[in-house]
Amino acid sequence: MKKKTALIHGGISRDEATGAVSVPIYQTSTYKQDAVGKHRGFEYSRTGNPTRHALEELMKDIEHGVAGFAFASGMAAIHTVFSLFKTGDHIVVGDDVYGGTYRLLTKVLSNLGITATFVDTSNLALVEEVISPNTKAIFIESPSNPLLKITDIKGVSKIAKEYNLLTVVDNTFATPYWQQPLTLGADIVVHSGTKYLGGHSDVVAGIVVTNNVELAEEIGFYQNSIGGVLGPNDSWLLQRGIKTLGIRMEEHERNTHEIAKLLNAHPNVNKVFYPGLDTHPNHELAKQQSSGFGGMLSFELQEGLDPEVFVGKLKWFTLAESLGAVESLVGIPSKMTHASIPREKRLASGISDELIRLSIGLEDLEDLKEDLEQALIFETSRVR
Repeated sequence: MKKKTALIHGGISRDEATGAVSVPIYQTSTYKQDAVGKHRGFEYSRTGNPTRHALEELMKDIEHGVAGFAFASGMAAIHTVFSLFKTGDHIVVGDDVYGGTYRLLTKVLSNLGITATFVDTSNLALVEEVISPNTKAIFIESPSNPLLKITDIKGVSKIAKEYNLLTVVDNTFATPYWQQPLTLGADIVVHSGTKYLGGHSDVVAGIVVTNNVELAEEIGFYQNSIGGVLGPNDSWLLQRGIKTLGIRMEEHERNTHEIAKLLNAHPNVNKVFYPGLDTHPNHELAKQQSSGFGGMLSFELQEGLDPEVFVGKLKWFTLAESLGAVESLVGIPSKMTHASIPREKRLASGISDELIRLSIGLEDLEDLKEDLEQALIFETSRVR
C-alpha cells in the first residue's frame, strides 16, 4: 500500500462483524469469558480493548513496526519506554528536547538513579563522545523541539548498534507520513498523538511502536503494568484523525514553506529555524531521510523586540501550548513549552528568550501571512 492508502486501510480499519467502515467504540471495562481463563481475545480493557487495538495495529503498520501501543498521553508513552531502564543506567538525549521530556528525566527518573546527558545529537561526534559503559540508549527528536535540528537517524542508529544501545526517536514533528525512523535503523518510535496524528485539538494521546519482538513484549508488559492506556473514545478519535494525516501534512507543509520564506526575508526577524529552507544547516540530510519538512518552524525576533508584544497582536494564530492542529498556534518556548528547563541550559542549547515557535495550520495562506506581517510591525515605544 502507498502511504495515503495505509493511513485509511492499515491495521484494523472496519468492523468485520457488521461491515461498519469505522471501528466501533467498545465502551467497556471487562468482557464475558466463555470459561475460566477462556476469553475471545480480550479480558480487561487496561490490558486490551478492541478500539485501542485497532489504533495500535494501524500505528504498527504506518510506522513499519511489529507492534504498536497507545497511551493516555505522549509523556505516558515516553515514561513507559524509559521503564525499560533501571537504576544506574544512562541515556544520551538531544539538548533541545521537549520540556516535558527534560522534566521527566531530570526530576522523576533521576530520583530512581537513571541519568541523562543532553547533547546536540545533530553532531554525531558529540553523541559518541558522551557514551559511557552504563549508557543504554540514545533518545532523539528529529526534527527537534523547538529548534528544528535534524539528527542523522541512520548515523545515530549505527553508533547505537556499535555500543549495543537502543535508539529511540520521537517522531512527533515529522509524523510517519514524512518519516519512518524504524526503517532507518531505530528500535523504538514515540509520538505525542495529541499533535499531528489527532490533528484537531480534541484528543490527548501517546504512541509507541517498535520493530523488535522482544522489546514489544517488554513494552506491552509495562503498558499493562503501569496502566497509562488510551481509552476507547480517544482511540477512536485518534484513528479517525490519522485517516486524513496525509492531506493535512501536505497542506501544513505548503503553508509553512511560504511562511518560512516570508519570515526569512523580514527585517525584524533575526533567524528562522526550518529544515525546508536551503539555509538550514541540515537541509540536505532532512531531504535524504524524510519525504517532507513538516508544519513546524521557529524564529528569533531581532534583539530588543518583545515576543509577548508580537504574540499579543496576532489574530489567526492562537497562543497555546500544543501543535500540529488544523488551527495555527504560536508559543514562546522559554515561557511555555520549555519553561521547565533552567534558563542557562536553554540559552546554552540555543533556545533564546526571543525565540517564537509556530505550528502552521490549514487556514488560508494569505490570511496567515497578513497576520504575521502586521504583528511584526513594532512601535519604538514597544521595543524592550
